[in-house]
Amino acid sequence: MKKLALAASLVLAASASAFAQSDMKQGVTASDQDVSNGIVSADTVMAAKNGWLVIHRTDAEMKPGPVVGYAPIREGTTNDVAAILTEDVASGDMLMLMVHSEDGGTERGKFEYTLGATEDGPVRVDDKLVMTTIKAQ
Repeated sequence: MKKLALAASLVLAASASAFAQSDMKQGVTASDQDVSNGIVSADTVMAAKNGWLVIHRTDAEMKPGPVVGYAPIREGTTNDVAAILTEDVASGDMLMLMVHSEDGGTERGKFEYTLGATEDGPVRVDDKLVMTTIKAQ
């Protein structure tokens, strides 16, 4: 009887852990910032799985544009994530900081996304992109 109770407890604990991971709140928090040093930083990134913080250009229409930087992120909550910009960003430009997955590519640990591709593509929760926008200063 004790073995059965122990086994049931272990199954319940494993189920609760799996539920907690799949139900994790995902998001990005960041503020408008000076990018003259070639870096964009997110204060906090919350991700259900390992992946990427990707910096897209955007505008008033709020559609993700070309990628101008990215950084690897870990599952869970990571603070102060810095992405090196791969091209110049001017003061006043709008940037979208977005969580992308590490799924579908041919190489693990290599960012393979291009605009519109499925490799290492954007993460969605309830059909909404996991992202925030900032203005470069």
